Amino acid sequence: MILPMSVAFRRRALLPALLVLGLSGCAHWRAAEADEAQDRPLAAAVGLPAAVVPEAFSTPDQPGAEIDSVSAWLAPDGARWLIATGKDSHDLRVFDGDDGRLLRTVGGEGDAPGRFRRPNGVFVWGDRLFVVERDNRRVQVLDLPSFRPLATFGEGALESPYGLWLEEPAAGELTVWVTDSPMDGEDHDRLPPLERLDGRLQRFDLALDGDGVSARAAGRFGPTDEANALHLVESVAGDRAHGVLLVAEEDAARGTGYHVHDLEGRDTGRRLGVGEFRAQAEGIAAWTCPDGSGYWVAADQFTDRTVFRVFDRATLATLGAFVGRRTAGTDGLWIRQAPSPRFPAGVLYAADDDLRVSAFDWRDVARALGLRETCR
Repeated sequence: MILPMSVAFRRRALLPALLVLGLSGCAHWRAAEADEAQDRPLAAAVGLPAAVVPEAFSTPDQPGAEIDSVSAWLAPDGARWLIATGKDSHDLRVFDGDDGRLLRTVGGEGDAPGRFRRPNGVFVWGDRLFVVERDNRRVQVLDLPSFRPLATFGEGALESPYGLWLEEPAAGELTVWVTDSPMDGEDHDRLPPLERLDGRLQRFDLALDGDGVSARAAGRFGPTDEANALHLVESVAGDRAHGVLLVAEEDAARGTGYHVHDLEGRDTGRRLGVGEFRAQAEGIAAWTCPDGSGYWVAADQFTDRTVFRVFDRATLATLGAFVGRRTAGTDGLWIRQAPSPRFPAGVLYAADDDLRVSAFDWRDVARALGLRETCR
């Protein structure tokens, strides 16, 4: 990712496939994850037509890292960096976004600035990188390209944070939404009572002044009735144009999918994909156009192959689904629409099986599902 690459890419035929899907749940802490991994399904229970879209590349395997979330940064010289969190290695893995080469590793275990404990969600905003640390119970802000630590926030408010999404409602001001999913029990594998689910979604307001970052907690959100409560949460993404904030409900027993909140944090009662996701609703990313049109791409986390479900950005209607040739167990997604020599129409990055990151050429996705390749 340090130099822009021009790589010839021979397009392979896109073959239709019939996938069969099952049910699964997911606990959020390692002790519970080990037990539950045995119960996660293969794509082998319910019929679903899905296109097969070959991966453009996969990064080298990162054993011991447990790759989770991904984001991308476009440098002033045109270089594309793909940044992924390593939860078990307590660091960030930085890859070339056009060919997948590992460029560097950043961080390591600790609570000092620039160090991490169980980094999970990651989000690039301009030349700032935001990293959620579950076990340090904070969000860390780093400068790009130096990865110099600038600030942390959320200490004292967050208990077990996972994902984040942010926007800039006014110049120099950011709103950051963070999912927080603490569990009860010695092994952290038991849901808290309903009245304690009121803070599954938290908001922080940030002011930026050069390298200075000041933050304040701006609210805890989440229904506390059984029908609408958020139980197991991780991924979150929003859309200012349509006034929605999508929060993943990972608890398959209660109906995994996305709860649609407004940008004030209130549950609207609308749902995205509930009843369609059969493994687990995980990462979600938007492909957007200035006129408000576009798509949501969301990962249904099967252990053998991830089913990427596609929804209309405006109506949230289901448009189709695709799989890669090998990508499985996807947590985080990121769509980078800015063109590069390798990906003239943009690229979808997806975490793959905790080991690597896969890249999908948006042209291949669009042609397989009859979507737009560009906003023009």
